[in-house]
Amino acid sequence: MPYVFAAPEVVSVAASNLAVIRSAIDAANAAAALPTTQVLAAAADEVSTAIAAMFGQHAQTYQAISAQAATFHSKFILALNAGAASYEAAEATNASLLQTMQQLVLNAINTPAQTFLGRPLIGDGADATMPGGNGGSGGILWGNGGAGASGATGQVGGSGGSAGFMGNGGAGGAGGPGAGGGAGGAGGMLFGMGGAGGNGGDAMVAGANGGNGGAGGNAGLFGAGGAGGRGGQGAHGANAVNPSPVPQTGQAPAGNPGGVGVDGDPGQPGAVTGEAGGDGGAGGAGVPGAGITPGGAGGDGGLGGDGNTGAPGGLGGTGGDGGTGGDGGTSSGTTSGGVGGSGGDGGAGGDGAPGGDGGDGGNGGRGGSTTIRTGRASPGAAGGVGGDGGAGGIGAVGGNGGNGGNGGNSGSGGLSTPSPGAGGAGGNGGDGGAGTSGQAGGDGGHGGVGGNGGLLAGDGGAGGAGGLAGHGGAAAPGADGGSAGAGGRAGSIPLGKITQGGSGGDGGIGGIGGDGGTGGDGGAGGQGGAGGSAGLLVGNGGAGGAGGLGGSGGLGGGGAQGGNGGSGGGSSGSGTVQGGIGDGGSGGNGGKGGDGGDGGAGGIGGTGSLFGAAGSAGGNAAGGSGGTGGLRGQGGDPGTVGRAGTGSVGAEGTDGIEGNPGNLGGAN
Repeated sequence: MPYVFAAPEVVSVAASNLAVIRSAIDAANAAAALPTTQVLAAAADEVSTAIAAMFGQHAQTYQAISAQAATFHSKFILALNAGAASYEAAEATNASLLQTMQQLVLNAINTPAQTFLGRPLIGDGADATMPGGNGGSGGILWGNGGAGASGATGQVGGSGGSAGFMGNGGAGGAGGPGAGGGAGGAGGMLFGMGGAGGNGGDAMVAGANGGNGGAGGNAGLFGAGGAGGRGGQGAHGANAVNPSPVPQTGQAPAGNPGGVGVDGDPGQPGAVTGEAGGDGGAGGAGVPGAGITPGGAGGDGGLGGDGNTGAPGGLGGTGGDGGTGGDGGTSSGTTSGGVGGSGGDGGAGGDGAPGGDGGDGGNGGRGGSTTIRTGRASPGAAGGVGGDGGAGGIGAVGGNGGNGGNGGNSGSGGLSTPSPGAGGAGGNGGDGGAGTSGQAGGDGGHGGVGGNGGLLAGDGGAGGAGGLAGHGGAAAPGADGGSAGAGGRAGSIPLGKITQGGSGGDGGIGGIGGDGGTGGDGGAGGQGGAGGSAGLLVGNGGAGGAGGLGGSGGLGGGGAQGGNGGSGGGSSGSGTVQGGIGDGGSGGNGGKGGDGGDGGAGGIGGTGSLFGAAGSAGGNAAGGSGGTGGLRGQGGDPGTVGRAGTGSVGAEGTDGIEGNPGNLGGAN
């Protein structure tokens, strides 16, 4: 019995082509009609007229036959189109009946298998629809595995479904941002290819690593393994930002105020320094001397308490101010008054908070007096030294130095009145806090391993390429150093006495500007996935995946400006010796650029079969370039205008060095 196979779409195309041919013939006949049907006679004789009439009649006959042929052509085209439509209708009817019958047969076969084994006998597995869902398994006898669904944020992609006895494994779903890709499904036990692994998700959070690519599915006895998924790209590191000095929720509390220093005994310095706390306690006053006993020295001011570290999201506490030094005791005899106590140092600020200001030095005690005109009165005692400003926390400005204490006044007495006491030196400014470092870039995800080829024959799957690494973040600049305190003023002398005034105290040195932070290191490139092994007898090993490129290092932070020097103290009386102006602080050094990330190593090539070649190894990627060093800070200005001495401008900090380039990916 002969069989006729008809393709309705081919018949429809043939009818369209015939319609084009008919249009071309009609155009040619129309163009030839006028020249051929109306031929003019060559001469006026009867022979010429008869010949012209014969040609015209012949042309008219041709036009009549052409019209009949065109009609037949049109009917033939209509018949072809009708035949194609009939075939299509018949196939649609038969397909519906066959599908119904096929579904009935499959239901009869698959229902018992689904009931007892939880898996149909014949048919493809369903593709996953929920994020991160796994693809369904194919039928036990025949069927392809369903594809896994892509993961949501942070969710691993779904695995591809496994094939049955014959069929291909389903593809793994792509990982969500920063998550790994799903593994490809296994191919059929007898024949079929493994599913491809899903790609790893690219990292979205600053400095996070990219997701690893999913492994390719293994083949059965015959078939090629699935290719491994590509690793996700690591995210770039965040640029560093110094903490804001504005108080906010979570700020650590300041310490409690320190205790007051104990009064000094006669002829001895004041007792212990005040307790550390929020603000240092004031030093005690020296006890007045009696007779030839000098006045007691004033107690030193208490040390300011360090600021506490801030709670998560908050600022560090501000360092406490140093306490004021106590005044020296006065002398009633011919001895000197007590020396003024030194001001306490300011406490260091917590991260992000400024350091506390140093305490002011105490005033020197007044010299003793005498009623003997030819005798010598005692000189005034020196003023106490101002306390140093506290160091700023990370990214914060250093505290200001305390002012030096004023020198003690000279005692009144005979013609040989001694000089007043010298003013105390101003405290040094606190050093600025270093800038925070940039965040390291995230590592690229590793490429997925290629699936193994069939047990007997088949090529191994190619390993996935490693993901690109993120670049390091830029560092923040350092904070400025604190300004130094002013020197103390010399003590006064009795009215009408001819003597030289005491020396004014020297101004303090400005704080050193904070160094810029180090740029973040670039992330390491992802390692390429290993190629799958070939079948035992026939097949080539899969090629290893290429390593990911290492990230570039971040830019180093700029150094900060040094603090300003303190002003010199003034003199008194007819003296001309003034206090020196303090030097400006040195500028901070520029931060080091971040190191470039290491390049990812290429994947290992898959093992070849008995008659096949091994897979080629993946290429090693180059390391990232090192970051550029930060700019040096500017030196601080010298102290303000004074009548004697000039301070020097602080030295500029050095430029930051460039980061080291990343290493080449490791050899296999």
